[in-house]
Amino acid sequence: MSAIVFYEKPGCIGNARQKQLLVSLGHRLEVRDLLRTAWDADDLASYFDGMPVREWLNPSAPRVRDGLIDLDALDADAALALLVVEPLLIRRPLIDSPFGGCAGFVPGPVLAALGVPDAARALDSCARGTQAPQSLEPSCDARAAACRSDTGRRPTDADAQGTAGRSPGQNSQATAAGSAES
Repeated sequence: MSAIVFYEKPGCIGNARQKQLLVSLGHRLEVRDLLRTAWDADDLASYFDGMPVREWLNPSAPRVRDGLIDLDALDADAALALLVVEPLLIRRPLIDSPFGGCAGFVPGPVLAALGVPDAARALDSCARGTQAPQSLEPSCDARAAACRSDTGRRPTDADAQGTAGRSPGQNSQATAAGSAES
C-alpha cells in the first residue's frame, strides 16, 4: 500500500491503536516522535488545512483539558505559535501520506484514501479519556508534561540522522534510520 510518516507521542495508547489499524490495512509506517520534532508554523499549518483552529489542539493535553487555554480566543497565528513552542498541545497523530497530510484520526479525504473506515472515528480520542484534574490516574499527556525537563530546543529526528527538512512532501520521501513498522 502506502508509505506513511506517522508523528506520535511515544507511549500513547491511542496512537498505538491507530498505527495497528494502518499496518493491518497494509501500510508501511515511518514513526517519528511528535514531541522531539522541531516544528515551524508553516510545517504545522500544512497538516491543519480546512480544520477549525480549535481542532488543531489536543483536547486531552492538560492545559486544554483544564481550561487554561481559551480555544475560542485563538486565531491561526496565535495557535501555530503556541503549538511550535509546546508540541504536547498538537492534535495527534500528524500523518504525512502520498494523499496529503492530516491531523487527528478523524474521517476525511486523507484517511479515506488510506482505506480507514469512518467507524475508526473512536480511535481519535484519548484511550484513557479526557480526565478531570482531580482524576487519580493522569492521562498520558499529563504524564508526558510532568516528565519533560528540557527547556531549550528539542532535538529532532533530523539531528539524530544528520538530515534536515520537515515539510510533509519531504517527509514522505525520507527514510528514518529509527523507523518502525508498527
